[in-house]
Amino acid sequence: MREAFLRHVRRFPWVTNVTLYGCLFAGGDFCHQWFSRREEIDWRHTRNVAVVAFSFHGNFSFFWMRFLERRFPGRSAGMLLRKLFLDQSTAAPLATTVFYTGLSFLEGKEDIMEDWREKFLNTYKTGLMFWPFMQFMNFALVPLYLRTPFTGCCAFIWATFLCFSRQSGDGTATAALTWMFAPKDLHIELTDDETGSKTEKVDSKEKVNAPKDGTAESKLTQN
Repeated sequence: MREAFLRHVRRFPWVTNVTLYGCLFAGGDFCHQWFSRREEIDWRHTRNVAVVAFSFHGNFSFFWMRFLERRFPGRSAGMLLRKLFLDQSTAAPLATTVFYTGLSFLEGKEDIMEDWREKFLNTYKTGLMFWPFMQFMNFALVPLYLRTPFTGCCAFIWATFLCFSRQSGDGTATAALTWMFAPKDLHIELTDDETGSKTEKVDSKEKVNAPKDGTAESKLTQN
């Protein structure tokens, strides 16, 4: 089976690489929702993640890996460092930007840059603690035709973090670890911003109405 898979990758490199990457990336969103202990899976959100992954991330990774290998061929220390530097200074911020803005666009948000402004910098910093090590192994040990699937396996973990950060985190590893290891009875899912805003509005209305009710009661007592 392994040989058949490798033969298929060599024969249809683009289709196989992009399909594997897209499925793994979308699986990260499913994993996030499963860990969040939701009563129902939001398949629409998973679909949006898959659209972004298939349309951009998978294709970009496929051609980007080939560009880096043509521009900096070989596995010498100098070539590896150049690949890593260019990957983390160019590809990483671009991929993060497309994720935040792409999902906001598919969800029909008026300001598609809102999530990017709030969480991009923290997300990029967190990525620097993960991707350089993964990509070093990728460039040093993995053959070119399997680098996109390897990146997709890493992206499965990364997409889980991204989906958490976008829906209820702030882009930091601390927030993600707190979410992952929180006790089950204290694990509160905060991804529904609309519900949260509605609750805040109700609370604010109650606070405003409370003095009025108290004033009315005092007037009745005096009369």
